[in-house]
Amino acid sequence: MLLSNKVTLIRIFLSPLFFIIYVLPSFLSRVLPNSPLAGRAGWTVPVLWILFIGAAITDMLDGMIARKRNEESDFGRLFDPIADTLMQITCFLCYVIDGIFPALLYLLVLYREFGILFVRNLMMKKGIAMGARMGGKLKTVAYILAGGVALVAVSMRRLGFLDFLYPQVTTGALVIFIIAVILAVISFFDYVSVYRNTGTGQ
Repeated sequence: MLLSNKVTLIRIFLSPLFFIIYVLPSFLSRVLPNSPLAGRAGWTVPVLWILFIGAAITDMLDGMIARKRNEESDFGRLFDPIADTLMQITCFLCYVIDGIFPALLYLLVLYREFGILFVRNLMMKKGIAMGARMGGKLKTVAYILAGGVALVAVSMRRLGFLDFLYPQVTTGALVIFIIAVILAVISFFDYVSVYRNTGTGQ
């Protein structure tokens, strides 16, 4: 596996780890209430931020490495957005659990991502590997920004630090989430348009 793809692979492993760390305190509270970590969520904050930032860094690095080392490939063009999607839907699911991200918007994100996967598969059958487009990249930036603001709210609540601002921060996260979902839907139709313009659409 090329170095750039190995960097992308890191993001694949970070996704389930983020979820496990996120839900571990509440899980232990129900299953092992006498555990020293049960109900104590403060320790998860720095770990979650390390995982979140680490995922964002690998997202930037894999593309840079691929271009610098001339490692751009059809596999990489498909592997990178899959890794992005896994991390995004994992983080968003955590925020749905905490009531920060509405379930309806989460469903729209899932439908969009599965739709894009379907379009990519159709193009692959024609020998075309469609990489990320500008609309998709803007969507990813909006996802990361929304996820970051939501994680700030989670951090405030778990640390008990400035948690009186929690409603305002979650509202800000919701606004950015809505913008991100709108960008996601727009970019989906952009990908569909590209597919149709290749002459492979039916």
